[in-house]
Amino acid sequence: MERIGMMGTSLTKTSAAPLAPIPVSSRRRASASASAAFAVFALTLSTASAGAANVIVQSAIDGFVRPGYAAFAGATKALKADTDALCLTPSLSQLSQARAAFQSAVAAWSRVEIIRFGPVTEENRLEKILYWPDRKGIGLKQVQAAIAKEDSGAANPIALAGKSVAMQGLGALEFVLYGTGAETLTTGAPYRCTFGAAISANLNEMAQDISASWSAADGFAAQWANPAANNALYRTDSEAVSELVDVFVQGLEMVRDVRINSFLGITPEADKPRQALYWRSRATTVSLSANLQGLQALFEASGLAKALTGDSAHIGQSVAAILTNGAAALDGMGTRPIADDLADAESRKKLDYFRTTTSALSEQIGVRLTGALGLSAGFSSLDGD
Repeated sequence: MERIGMMGTSLTKTSAAPLAPIPVSSRRRASASASAAFAVFALTLSTASAGAANVIVQSAIDGFVRPGYAAFAGATKALKADTDALCLTPSLSQLSQARAAFQSAVAAWSRVEIIRFGPVTEENRLEKILYWPDRKGIGLKQVQAAIAKEDSGAANPIALAGKSVAMQGLGALEFVLYGTGAETLTTGAPYRCTFGAAISANLNEMAQDISASWSAADGFAAQWANPAANNALYRTDSEAVSELVDVFVQGLEMVRDVRINSFLGITPEADKPRQALYWRSRATTVSLSANLQGLQALFEASGLAKALTGDSAHIGQSVAAILTNGAAALDGMGTRPIADDLADAESRKKLDYFRTTTSALSEQIGVRLTGALGLSAGFSSLDGD
């Protein structure tokens, strides 16, 4: 018996009818209990699905993981080039170009960051790429201090790699490019720009290393796709498939409980825009949408939906429609401050609908889809037993 949670899917945008609103009380319960409740699902792979485990995992690797990390590596390479160009010839146009490259890197990372195991966990890369949430503002204070003191170590990519994880990634670079004093980059701010260039170089090196590790024929990917008794990481098919399914569990939890609930309150009065990830760069909704798109793409690439046959086939279609509608809900947003989106009734409604889709997915995937795949619910600490 293996532990399991939610799964998602990926299809092109459909004309599926919007979901009926879920009561606030239901959303609260889903948000609060989804993680614990779904973590106790036990996977009982049938003989047929166990035989397909290698195909499912390998398809996920080839169809999503490898191209996803390759795209992130490409985005960080462009980011490094544009940040270097800004330092060489500071101007408003170069800053705009560096910021555009930052937005692209955020989108590429947000799509693939749902893969939170394997090479990305080595050498604290996951935290180095994005140190968040940072509730005490540790990263912000360290970045501000480095700029104020012109810390030479932080402006050197090699030395920076040995410093605090909070100073090395997208959050730190966001402050450099968008935070207080960023306007000086247009006329020349040698230290600030060099620090930003070091962060970009460090991000690119990590992205290239992760992509290369996933592409290696005898690396982590081979261990995941080929479980065996002598495999130190995955001994059985169910362990390998459970790792894949866990991506959907943690991905939905991250999007709803950690990301959107950090700033979107139950009521407008409870909203906290400055607790949103990427609020300075106005990339909050870009990231959220990309997170959900990543879950869609992974589900489609893995072929997990093919396990739903006969009368159960419609469940996968329903999940796909909800994911598609959720991602589409944020189309056109991301061009103004998240505070303005929250202050606008229609935009806030879209954000709330986006959150609602994640709660609906909890029901569709955690109950109907898992049941159709032969999953059984075990004891939950939230059941009150």
